Amino acid sequence: MYTNWDDLKRDCLSCQRCELCKTRLNVVVGVGNPRSKVLFIGEGPGENEDKQGEPFVGRGGKLLDKMLAAVHLDRNKNIYIANIVKCRPPQNRDPFPEEQQQCNLWLQAQIELIKPKIIVCLGRIAAMKMFKPDIKITREHGQFFEKDGILYMATLHPAALLRNPNNKPAAFEDFLKLQEKIMQLCPETYEGE
Repeated sequence: MYTNWDDLKRDCLSCQRCELCKTRLNVVVGVGNPRSKVLFIGEGPGENEDKQGEPFVGRGGKLLDKMLAAVHLDRNKNIYIANIVKCRPPQNRDPFPEEQQQCNLWLQAQIELIKPKIIVCLGRIAAMKMFKPDIKITREHGQFFEKDGILYMATLHPAALLRNPNNKPAAFEDFLKLQEKIMQLCPETYEGE
């Protein structure tokens, strides 16, 4: 496995492991502080992310950044954001299981390098892949589940919140619970504010 970010990023950027490599503009490896103890994982890049090479940069990303800022988190300072698949599925469809499997090498390497204490799954697809295949996101968001020494929490995907603004208060409650858990498990996340 990988021992440094440079080798991981180099190999990931040249990946040809599945068919998504044929239609991508950019490989979206991730963004943030690789020493963070809090990792956010989405399902895959959308059109804006594919163009810019960074996760969550469209309207959903702007909403995510606002929610992060409200609990003193910042993608450039104290968290890391990645996706299950690193290339955009055509028409922003859900990534196929075989695409998720082929890309899992990169995500697992990121997890091993970061060694997060908390992983926040943005949306149902990410939560199903990472910790609970039968998750009911509308009922189980904001709950913490332990797996392999890591605490996992699912929250509603920012794009889903844009489609259903009535769910924003519930999602914000998830972020408040996350802030409380960070203060318990890894308060160093907030050092230097």
